[in-house]
Amino acid sequence: MTEAQDRKPRSDEARGGFAAPGADNESQTTSEFALPRGLAVAKAGTESETTSEFAVPDGLDVPQSPAGDFEGSAFSLPRTYSSQQAPPAFTPAGGVPRVSLMKDVPWQDRMRTMLRMPVTERPAPELVRKAEEEGPAVPRVLDLTLRIGELLLAGGEGAEDVEAAMFAVCRSYGLDRCEPTVTFTLLSISYQPSLVDDPVTASRTVRRRATDYTRLAAVFQLVDDLSDPETQTSLEESYRRLAEIRRNRHPYPTWVLTAASGLLAGAASVLVGGDLVVFVAAALGAMLGDRLAWLSAGRGLPEFYQFTVAAMPPAAIGIALTLAHVDVKASAVVTGGLFALLPGRALVAGVQDGLTGFYITAAARLLEVMYFFVGIVTGVLLMLYVGVQLGAHLNPDAALGSAHRPLWQIGASMLLSLTFAVLLQQERSTVLAVTLNGGVAWTVYGAMRYTGDISPVASTAVAAGLVGLFGQLLSRYRFASALPYTTAAIGPLLPGSATYFGLLAIAQNEVDKGLVSLTKAAALAMAIAIGVNLGSEISRLFLRVPGGSAGGRRAAKRTRGF
Repeated sequence: MTEAQDRKPRSDEARGGFAAPGADNESQTTSEFALPRGLAVAKAGTESETTSEFAVPDGLDVPQSPAGDFEGSAFSLPRTYSSQQAPPAFTPAGGVPRVSLMKDVPWQDRMRTMLRMPVTERPAPELVRKAEEEGPAVPRVLDLTLRIGELLLAGGEGAEDVEAAMFAVCRSYGLDRCEPTVTFTLLSISYQPSLVDDPVTASRTVRRRATDYTRLAAVFQLVDDLSDPETQTSLEESYRRLAEIRRNRHPYPTWVLTAASGLLAGAASVLVGGDLVVFVAAALGAMLGDRLAWLSAGRGLPEFYQFTVAAMPPAAIGIALTLAHVDVKASAVVTGGLFALLPGRALVAGVQDGLTGFYITAAARLLEVMYFFVGIVTGVLLMLYVGVQLGAHLNPDAALGSAHRPLWQIGASMLLSLTFAVLLQQERSTVLAVTLNGGVAWTVYGAMRYTGDISPVASTAVAAGLVGLFGQLLSRYRFASALPYTTAAIGPLLPGSATYFGLLAIAQNEVDKGLVSLTKAAALAMAIAIGVNLGSEISRLFLRVPGGSAGGRRAAKRTRGF
């Protein structure tokens, strides 16, 4: 038997069939299921031979999914999509708005324009790495952003400018799809690389507030350098500069601040008709109140009690001069002491936040102003009640009957702005500008109020508007914050005399008259805040502000869009 003949019966047996009849040494029985000898059948593979209309044709190559992948659904990503290669933003149907990002435009305007646009419509330029090849880690960039925002918010900056600064820091490191949120005590920021990636969110609580405009200017300079595309500032360098800003000591020692507080009160007393004796008395009262406030702060007392304690010495000295029958105007002494305590900075910031749509922060700031004001009222009222019980005859009209001295009052207003700038820890380079700005404010107010016989509220609003206008122009010229150029300049306009007369009337059981005077003081304070903000907004009409192709400013995006 040949080898082929010997292999056939074994193959048939291996297939489970029966041998054909006539074969040697094999069974002659067969079956109807046996395959014919001339039919070649392909060997079966590892998969089942059963098929259906959903089976893939043999000639079509389909890429196999990796092992361990789950079955997809209607919400699963397409297999060809890669979030790492996706564009940073989608192009809207109307095209990407044209936004000027040139260096000669202040970064505040550039970032405000970007924030007022929807996230998907913000232009996303090519990502520029700054010193690191792979780019900084997202959590570290968010942490740096929050630390910078904390310094700005604690320094008294408005919520809108804090948001713009935080967005500028994130954008400088390539994080375009970020959303900063600013409230009175909490900062948060969220970054989402794309619509399908998980967002990264970080927050920071602002617990301590310190007025130091020198530090504020340094932070603005850091943000300006970061937002400059020609400046390559690494993340480590930014952290180093930020640490230096936080460690820097105040530019003025403590004794200079105390002396500035006294000079401020003395200058304010001259504005309301005081002479040399009143100047000295008001200065001594303010310096004593400042030292008592520092002592209370060192003992951990809240600011409410600090303002209460600081308001007592000027009122006590004014009452003592009245009881000693010294021919001075005691009301001017008390009024001068109040000028050094009125929270004008917090009031302007609170009203500005409300006008720009940050209502939660505005409500918190105004509530803080109310607490400070109540503390001042409490301290002064305690001294006035004591004076009335001791028989002191205080005349509410004493300061109003003085002759107007324009040159003396202009000089006093400039001295008041100068000392106020020192108390705010401003840079020495900005003191001269804010001093001149304060003199201009009082000149306009005096011309309208005394020469033109216009209402004090309208005169105050116009003078404060000029302060805001000039302050905003000066700040944009130097690409800095507007606070150092406006806050100290509104010092001569603060309603110190109206506040004192209202408190004095209440202490003499003339509640109706006192409430009318306090209402006038509140109206003057609101006129100052609104005037400063309106002047700042008007100044932007003369500046080139980045915007859409129509050249219009997206003002509706700042509020509800009505």
